[in-house]
Amino acid sequence: MTRYFEDFQVGDTFDLGRTSATQEEIIAFARQFDPQPFHTDPERAKESFFGGLVASGWHTVSLFMRLLVDELINETISLGSPGVDEVRWIRPVRPDEVLHGRFTVMDSKVSQSKANLGIIRSRGELLNSSGEVVMSLLGTLCWLLETSVRKIGLLCLMKEASCQSMCSASTINAVPFAPVF
Repeated sequence: MTRYFEDFQVGDTFDLGRTSATQEEIIAFARQFDPQPFHTDPERAKESFFGGLVASGWHTVSLFMRLLVDELINETISLGSPGVDEVRWIRPVRPDEVLHGRFTVMDSKVSQSKANLGIIRSRGELLNSSGEVVMSLLGTLCWLLETSVRKIGLLCLMKEASCQSMCSASTINAVPFAPVF
């Protein structure tokens, strides 16, 4: 099922499923992107503030992003995001800890400058198995309005077959509808 901007209402909450990271994945990510000892070295991590190996906060955000894309964004005609306003790492994430993702619509409006663009402010969260939030973020996402997509489809039906390439999903997600704020 394809979701459009109109399918998101303030207060809607979406279950994004579960994920985890092994010790090896935590170390590999950290070696490449955040090489602090409490992310890369289990022995040195025991002596740290955390008392053991923990995932990088950026790894935690990446785990959330994967759930968001797999469980929600891939079902939409997403135009991406102009950014994240706030990220909080509330509790450390340990190897093999099962995390649950949640996405909540905080606000939604049609763009004033682009009538085919819907803007959604959201809260994303990862929770541990005890239901405690380990990571939260506030961000903005953009989607096409269903009416815009239907107009594009109608135009393609009215024109020659060469227009079909213009109306492909990849083109809809590309330049003609890039958000301008």
